[in-house]
Amino acid sequence: MEKTKILFTVIILAFTTSAKAQELKLEDYLLNYDYESRIEMKMQSKNLIQLLKDNEAQLVDIRFEEEYQSWNMPIAINIPLADLPNNLEKLDKSKLIVTACPHKDRAIIAMIYLKTKGYEVKYLTDGLLGLAGNLRGDNAYDFIKR
Repeated sequence: MEKTKILFTVIILAFTTSAKAQELKLEDYLLNYDYESRIEMKMQSKNLIQLLKDNEAQLVDIRFEEEYQSWNMPIAINIPLADLPNNLEKLDKSKLIVTACPHKDRAIIAMIYLKTKGYEVKYLTDGLLGLAGNLRGDNAYDFIKR
């Protein structure tokens, strides 16, 4: 319960900036949040793999640089969460942006931030660990050979 309180406090503090015309105010996002919004914010690895194969999505690994250097997925770009506001130009607005970390805590924060900036965005529900599990053996071969 304490982790949840901290997470929401961080989210609220992170999004107290003013919004541009195409951007969405965090307050408006929250006021309109419903069950459909809850479904729309999520992406599973199996679905992401096909979108990446079709060049319709961009995977953003929002872990710290040291974590990324330790192990990474070459199909993702690394923009650490704290650097995200200063690196929006690296994102392809014509694609679905999918944020990811090993689990999902930082990916959710990044997803909400990008949503308020006008991006079509989801977070990876099974995280990078789930994606790695789905890209083994024949699945990896099929993905790389397209």
